[in-house]
Parts: sequence; C-alpha cells; structure tokens
Amino acid sequence: MTVITCIEDLKRIYERRVPRMFYDYCESGSWTEQTFRDNSSDFDDIRLRQRVAVDMTGRSTKSQMIGQDVAMPVALAPVGLTGMQHADGEMKAARAAELFGVPFTLSTMSINSIEDVAEHTNAPFWFQLYTMKDEDFVSRLIQRAKDAKCSALVITLDLQILGQRHKDLKNGLSAPPKMTPKTIADLATKWGWGIEMLTAKRREFGNIVGHVKGVSDMSRLGAWTNEQFDPSLDWNKVAKLKEQWGGKVILKGILDAEDAKMALKVGADAIIVSNHGGRQLDGALSSIKVLPSILDAVGDQIEVHLDGGIRSGQDVLKALAMGATGTYIGRAFIYGLGAMGQKGVTHALNVIQRELDLTMALCGERSVHELNRDNLLVPKDFEGVWQD
Repeated sequence: MTVITCIEDLKRIYERRVPRMFYDYCESGSWTEQTFRDNSSDFDDIRLRQRVAVDMTGRSTKSQMIGQDVAMPVALAPVGLTGMQHADGEMKAARAAELFGVPFTLSTMSINSIEDVAEHTNAPFWFQLYTMKDEDFVSRLIQRAKDAKCSALVITLDLQILGQRHKDLKNGLSAPPKMTPKTIADLATKWGWGIEMLTAKRREFGNIVGHVKGVSDMSRLGAWTNEQFDPSLDWNKVAKLKEQWGGKVILKGILDAEDAKMALKVGADAIIVSNHGGRQLDGALSSIKVLPSILDAVGDQIEVHLDGGIRSGQDVLKALAMGATGTYIGRAFIYGLGAMGQKGVTHALNVIQRELDLTMALCGERSVHELNRDNLLVPKDFEGVWQD
C-alpha cells in the first residue's frame, strides 16, 4: 500500500494514471509559464520562525470563511474539466470536501452539472461564474445555482479573454477527448481511467450542453465557448451580477490594489488574490507576492483570500500569517482526485491539515487565528522594488 506523506506523492500517482492532455491542462500555465512557476516558488522565499518551550496543547485549525465554519481555512478552488480527471470528479471532490468540513467551489466549466453535485451532497457548495455574453444563459445559470442552494457566488474576473496555453493547443484539449492516433496511444496506457470513465454520469460540460440555445452537442460547444467570454466586463456589470445573485459574493482574480478597492466599492463579501493559476497573464506577479499590497489597501475592510501555488500546509500557514483570512487549493486536490478519486481528495486535505497543524505548533501557536507576521521571516525585497 502506498504511503501518502505529501502532495507530491499524490502528484506522481496522478501523472501515471490520467491521460496526458488532462494532466497538462492541470499542470501548466500560459506562454512561458513564469507566473505558474512563481506562484509556488515564491513561497520558498518566506521562512518560518521556530519557537520552543511554548504550550502546544489544544491546537485547532478551525476557522470561518465568509461566515461559514470550516475545519481549516482552505477551500477547494473551481477547476474546469474536473470530471475528466476522474469519473464523476466534481461529485466526488464535493463529497470529500463536505465530509472534511471545507468549502467546495464548482466551476462553470465543470463536467458534472450544478444539479449533479447538489444531488450527491448535503452541505451547500459555492458556485463559480464566468461572465459571458449570453446574458440569458448567465441569468439561468445563476437561478440554477440558487435552486441548488449554493451558499456563495464566486465571480471570476480575470478571464474576459482566454490566455494562450501552449500545451492545451498542442494536445487538442477537449471533453471528452477526441480519438486521434496520439490520444488513442496515450489512452492505451491509462486503461484504469478509461474503464471508470465508461461508468461516469457525464463526459461533457454539464452546465452548458442542453442549457444553451443552439448547443445540443459537442461539435458546436467549442465555437460557442470561444465566443462567449465577455471582454466588455466592467464594474457596473459586476455590481448587477451581485444584485441578481442576492447572496454572498466572492470576487476572484484580484491582483492589484486598485482592483481590490473597486471590489470593496461594489460590495463584495470577499476577494480572492489570484492570477488564475498562472494560466492567464504570464509575467504577472505571484499571488503571494502581491498579497501584502492588497492587504494594505483593503485588508481591514473585507475578507482577503489567496489562491495560487499552495502545495502544502506550510504554504497555507505562510499565507495566513501574511494576513489572508482564507486560502484555496486547486492543483493539490486535483492530484488526489486523479490519483485515487474521492479518497485521494481526502488524502490531500489530510496532508495539508496535518502540515498546517504541526508547523503551527513548531512556530509556537495553537490556533490559526493567532498566526501573524511575527511567525515569518520575510525578505525585505520580497514584494519587489519596482520603478514608478
């Protein structure tokens, strides 16, 4: 039996088990992938202060995110095509999150639909919305999320236009995969994935197919999707979406202090400091590197969450000690899902919580609420010294 000690253990199994195009979809960024790499590597520049002779008993990782009790301040981020990483992937990841006690965020571009996930869970989940030109579709999507009792709407702001991801283009990424000679040769070595996928409830975009006029099959979906992302999105439209939803709203994709101020102005309940996992603007700063400037601008007025680069409980601790009130894992839980299904997601969450708990203790703290900059050693030039 494989002993899982860290997220990297799950990643190695994941790479062996999942078709290459879906592995590359997860494990890649746009253009040169500089920002994708920096998201993780910049955490390494932050060091930890060890403290001794401190009472370590009675520790707790429990917290809240937008007023919701969580076992630790870590949510599962929205990841498109999750149901291609493992059969019924969104349903299994949502179930694992529910049982563990952390939020699950369903992507607009999911394989399992809003209704599928609602049927297989008891706890409310969060729904991530891409703003699209088809306002009728967006309105119906919001209503479907309301009907499913979703407890928060996560509006993604940084995908008005699709960044270029070289590997996705070269692999001919599609759901389900097109049966090209290259794909067939790869699938022949991933027979376990294929057998399970034959039993999957869905193998196409469940939130879209059958819900959009003129898109009843996969042959038309690609053209529709490529035309739908809304390059004209502005803060007025964001405010209207918030009003239409009428509940808790989280704005994802904030990477600049001025945008954080605008998010506060439209009345968001929380913002997510994120660069879309390095899959949009390559050359942008990492999430952890811009976090301090955004906290300085709005941190005392709104919940500030961080997404991007988290692969361990120590990364979570560093983000919280810097001032974030919550964090997200995307790739880390996908590694677990692709490797072992629902059990793998639980493994990923257990690994991160255990690392967070032990590191917190060795830093001399007993609660995530006590974490602060005194627990860290941050280089003086960590945020960068840039010309005006």
